[in-house]
Amino acid sequence: MISKRKIVLVAHNVRSAHNVGALLRMAEGLGVEKVYLSGYTPYPEAPGDQRLPHVRRRAATRISKTALGAENSLQWAHADDISKLVRQLKKQGFTLLALEQAVSSLKLPNYSPPTAVALVVGNEVAGLSQEILDTVDDCLEIPMLGKKESHNVASAAAMALYHLKFYA
Repeated sequence: MISKRKIVLVAHNVRSAHNVGALLRMAEGLGVEKVYLSGYTPYPEAPGDQRLPHVRRRAATRISKTALGAENSLQWAHADDISKLVRQLKKQGFTLLALEQAVSSLKLPNYSPPTAVALVVGNEVAGLSQEILDTVDDCLEIPMLGKKESHNVASAAAMALYHLKFYA
């Protein structure tokens, strides 16, 4: 059964263009409504793009290596101000969920999502700032069973989005 849940993804300060491409491809495959790329997260070329030509070409080339065209078939937007974006998403009725290890994190397998969610993922090393964590409704954490402390941002987002999309 295909879920009617409305889901958007926010990737904030993700440094790797290859991770961005993987996020776009995965989001497209899971039917995510829109992906917002914020902070210094690289983003594909767009009409009216104000970045220097060599900067936007380099980002677009690297993103396309893993996105494999998803950047052209999925709705995405670049957002400079994450705080403004979070406020807009809340006004639109989204529950904001951070994917982050924190004291208050809820275990992903135990989480029952509402009908409209915005999943926020962050930097590959530093994660999300406390300022952002203070603005979200809940933090979700993927339980780790091995010796490593975390998953790659694209892999973690895929696990979380799959759960959010298909959890009954």
